Amino acid sequence: MDDCRKILVSGLEALNQELTEHQIEQLLTYIALIEKWNKSYNLTSIRDKVSMVPMHLLDSLAIVPFITGKRVIDIGTGAGLPGIVLAVCFPDIEFVLLDSNAKKTRFVQQAILELKLKNVSICHNRVELYRPEHNFDIAITRAFASLEDIMRLTTHLLNNEGVLLAMKGQIPDVSMLEVAKTELYPLSVPGIEGERCLVKIHLNNVAEVS
Repeated sequence: MDDCRKILVSGLEALNQELTEHQIEQLLTYIALIEKWNKSYNLTSIRDKVSMVPMHLLDSLAIVPFITGKRVIDIGTGAGLPGIVLAVCFPDIEFVLLDSNAKKTRFVQQAILELKLKNVSICHNRVELYRPEHNFDIAITRAFASLEDIMRLTTHLLNNEGVLLAMKGQIPDVSMLEVAKTELYPLSVPGIEGERCLVKIHLNNVAEVS
């Protein structure tokens, strides 16, 4: 068993999650693709696969318990994080991965093809300009923007019961989000030191944000 597989399997156990062998292979293939394309496309500052397992795969897997509904959008997906990882875990949920960087969306499209993911589509657009035919149950951001900007830019994408999931490093000050119902969830990611948290913002409380 190579180092990447060992770290991933150990991390899944620590997160109390189970994936099939096929799903594990998909995730390992995915980080191998990132490593290969990274040389030309500058997808991530993390250059080696072993470091990508905790920093990208396990960090994304840490929010698996919060994923519900039928349609999810990953805003500012970059190299496909966390959207590709979550799509592997939830083959029955439809994922749209949105990014304004053409190089990164080309990589994500190739990853979707090579991983044979049927539940993912990629959209090259700016979030404020994107108008989906059907709105989403969840919008996810990872190192995307301030909470105020996230709320302002994503509200039009969600249905009436939709929620924003913002993945953050240090626990943010949410006291300024007066009109929003927010929930803070500290995250413990195997192999990552320091604070990680998830901010859950309920759409039906942010309608007045502008």
